[in-house]
Amino acid sequence: MKILQIIPSINPADGGPVEHACIMATEHAAAGHQTIFVTLDDPQEDHVRQFPFVLYATGPTRGLLKSSANFSKIVAQQAASADVAIVHGLWNYASIGGFGALQQANLPWVIFPHGMLDPYFRKIKPVKHVVKQVYWWLWQGRMMSGAKYVLFTCQEEQRLARNAFLGHQTYRSCVVAFCAADLASAQGTAEDGWQYLEQKMPSLRKRNYWLFLSRLHPKKAIDNLIAAYAEVASAQPCPDLVIAGPDSVGWKANLIEQAHRLGVADRIHFPGMLRDAAKVSAFLNAEAFVLPSHQENFGIVVAEALSVGTPVLISDKVNIWREVVEAGAGMSEPDTVIGTKRLLERFLALSPSAKSKMQAHARSCYEQRFSATASAADVMAVLQEVANQDSRSDAKHSDAKTKGNRAK
Repeated sequence: MKILQIIPSINPADGGPVEHACIMATEHAAAGHQTIFVTLDDPQEDHVRQFPFVLYATGPTRGLLKSSANFSKIVAQQAASADVAIVHGLWNYASIGGFGALQQANLPWVIFPHGMLDPYFRKIKPVKHVVKQVYWWLWQGRMMSGAKYVLFTCQEEQRLARNAFLGHQTYRSCVVAFCAADLASAQGTAEDGWQYLEQKMPSLRKRNYWLFLSRLHPKKAIDNLIAAYAEVASAQPCPDLVIAGPDSVGWKANLIEQAHRLGVADRIHFPGMLRDAAKVSAFLNAEAFVLPSHQENFGIVVAEALSVGTPVLISDKVNIWREVVEAGAGMSEPDTVIGTKRLLERFLALSPSAKSKMQAHARSCYEQRFSATASAADVMAVLQEVANQDSRSDAKHSDAKTKGNRAK
């Protein structure tokens, strides 16, 4: 089977959707399927040159819509010999610009909204929601209703997406297992990673720590985390706090100033974005992973922490919080300073045996719910169903079949 993945960018800094798309491509390749990516990336970017799959980067983008003149043309060319397309995300030109090309090629598609129908965004940006409603009527809603399936990553995302916009609500949806890479398989590199971390954070000096690892963005509620941590640290001994991730909106200086103002700057460390061995080591050596976000569709970093047996402390706005709590792999509280403080205090109060049990449950939770194997099987089952229902004529694809593009 030839799978066309349409995604705005394959830059690793863009987070979960990019990582999941690459994991799926790897798993599907192992099963004999081919994946082609079409993106809006600039071909000169380092992450494009280093990308391990077949990629058509059509940037650089221009204008208010951040569009690319060649994007639709390339999508149409690749769609002619593909069996099915996966579209990632909403409100971007990759989604909207690919719509007409997929229709023209009569290629069936599925679409991952990746949490972009969450009412959180309507709440914080009501004016932008009105603009989105217009886009929904003109393009995005039509693409959703034309999809063979709209794929949600958990039950909570599917529930929150209901009636997000007026019109085009008759799309067919299902929940598929989402995943993160199994970082436990890379534990052999953790020692080298720790040496790198020591260079980035010499003040940590091998003290115990809690880890936040994600984009430095207001949606992640890092300011609440620092405020809660300052209250907890002033009342009792506790681990240090490592806040790792790219400064996507220039917020880091404000967070550092907050830590100084609250008197905990010597206990909070900002190593920047961590990758490869350093990232594995950061997860592996943390006492707990903390993500108090105001909105999180899935939280691949949560699943990554679980993969190495690190308990997770998350807000109830991280959509997989129920699965985590039910598995005994972590704790959840509201996305407020009070809620985040309660998370830290509850974890501190656990006995050593209770923490060990939570670590074991963390790994089990990953294997059962968030592994690459489970996710790849779920997604492939949907893609094969869609491809088998494809009504395009055999004649149109006789050449593609001859070339082996339809691996069954």
